[in-house]
Amino acid sequence: MTLATALPVPPPPASMSDAEWRARLELAACYRVFDHLGWVEMVFNHITLRVPGEENALLINPFGLLYHEVTASNLVKIDHEGRILSDSEWPVNEAGLLIHTALHTSRPDAHCVMHTHTTAGSAVACLADGLDPDNFYAAQLHNLVAYHDFEGITVNPGERERLAADLGDRPLLILRNHGLLALGPTLPAAFAALWTLQRACEIQLAATFAGRPLAKVGHEAAVQSTRESFQLGDRTQAGRTLFEALRRKIDRIDPSYRS
Repeated sequence: MTLATALPVPPPPASMSDAEWRARLELAACYRVFDHLGWVEMVFNHITLRVPGEENALLINPFGLLYHEVTASNLVKIDHEGRILSDSEWPVNEAGLLIHTALHTSRPDAHCVMHTHTTAGSAVACLADGLDPDNFYAAQLHNLVAYHDFEGITVNPGERERLAADLGDRPLLILRNHGLLALGPTLPAAFAALWTLQRACEIQLAATFAGRPLAKVGHEAAVQSTRESFQLGDRTQAGRTLFEALRRKIDRIDPSYRS
């Protein structure tokens, strides 16, 4: 395998469509990428993906497995009410169901939803002023980040509508005192948006720790940075290039997610 080629796609199980199998492979690879990047929270947090061609079906990680244990075949298929549609010996997490199904249901463009509790992301979520716009990555997110106030562990069905309303039509949500969330019309687009927000949070904390005044990014520069960064609309192509590079790395390290 060269740097420019990926492993061939293994054939789907006899009972599964090719589209669902490819979605499973992509999502399982994403869980391994998150594990590689350290975007993990033991057995908690989730990445969900719509099943192509099935209007009310999502794929989610089995509750109880670490991210490096997730494979294409053990992902759980659920409907928007959280009912399990596939054979699985694993349950799904109630809090994850509420957040993810709320956004998949309310946003037609939410093909993929990602939620993390990274240290940098959760730390910025705890700051009263939230994300500071004055770094290279944050400047690319001008007017793209929404906020949702903390209401406790997300198990109250009444929070679904407030989550969706606070997110609006933006691709990124900072859950105050909690963590980060991204969505996109493709998995790579959501990944690219979340990676940018994660880097913005990391750099904000590092710059703050320096204890010196920050150089300000002007409004017009932020608008221009965001326009240039999102010039493809949903970052699908740039996100695909980034994600596939990381997927090739996972294939070299441990391709067991493909089972």
